[in-house]
Amino acid sequence: MLPAGFTIGILGGGQLGRMMAIAALQLGYKVIGFAPAGDNVAADACSDFITADWDDGAALKDFAAACDVVTWEFENVPVSTVAALPQTLLACPLRALEVAQDRLAEKAFAASLGGAPAPYMAVESESDLAAAIAAIGTPGILKTARDGYDGKGQWRVRSLLEAGGVGFPGVTCIYEGFVMYETEFSVILVRGQDGSVKFWDSTANLHEGGMLAQSILPAGALVEAQVGKARELAAKVADALGYVGVLTLEFFATREGPVFNEMAPRVHNSGHWTIEGAATSQFENHIRAICGLPLGGTKTRFGSIEMRNIVGEDALRAHAILAEPGEPHLHLYGKAEAREGRKMGHVTRVGHALK
Repeated sequence: MLPAGFTIGILGGGQLGRMMAIAALQLGYKVIGFAPAGDNVAADACSDFITADWDDGAALKDFAAACDVVTWEFENVPVSTVAALPQTLLACPLRALEVAQDRLAEKAFAASLGGAPAPYMAVESESDLAAAIAAIGTPGILKTARDGYDGKGQWRVRSLLEAGGVGFPGVTCIYEGFVMYETEFSVILVRGQDGSVKFWDSTANLHEGGMLAQSILPAGALVEAQVGKARELAAKVADALGYVGVLTLEFFATREGPVFNEMAPRVHNSGHWTIEGAATSQFENHIRAICGLPLGGTKTRFGSIEMRNIVGEDALRAHAILAEPGEPHLHLYGKAEAREGRKMGHVTRVGHALK
């Protein structure tokens, strides 16, 4: 158990790191961040922040020397960066990043544990893309195997004719068959150092332009009927990785059952509602887990909850939301530039309290 006053290191400087740091401060910890130059909004909540490239060995050594435990805020921190740190500092094994950073490895890993991903094939060339389309059919989605997120690095292929216009982007990709689904949902769990696991309720997730726009509770009858099976897979993934902290798996709710989409070894956008809406937020429970503290309850506190992202220039008018009905709780991330398609904050609205 990490005593209060000790230091948590966070790799990454975005809003997830910011909200983790705030939770850590509330529990009496110091926080030091590490990320390359950029709009590192997590620095606002850190007692120290090292701005350096991921491969800066001297800076990583200084970072490690200041930390008692290290976690990350997003899954695309280079594996080589994390491997360069003393592995005794890591809150959970490097294996979690290795699996999550490669969509091909991720799908195979989930399938090995009984998960049901969409049909997929590896694509290394134009001929591979043609073979994948011939085998799986259209519509489908071509995605880079690494680095893509929030709709980036992926292309919808609606027909064979359109496939010729997409082309092979020159990096390892995965071609996935399109899934006919009713809605998307996420399973978010926290796993403690003792292997205990707790789940939050699953939201229905609505996307716009490949990016999460809204998460809603209750999620609906179809999601509720499939959550149990999805949780079984999530728990198996967490156990197989020896995971510690918050882990997220995303699913499509289909008439045939839950289809695994992807995993994120971190706190997740679709769990932001837990700050106001759950007994313990995903951010606080992540800090509790990595520090060896008892996990907090995950029970939903309200009969209805809606979380909506604030994107781009909508942030410039965000304070007006506070005058709207529906008990709005506003979170702005402190980002300097309100670019199109950039997550600037979120608002959570809650309904009647549950007894």
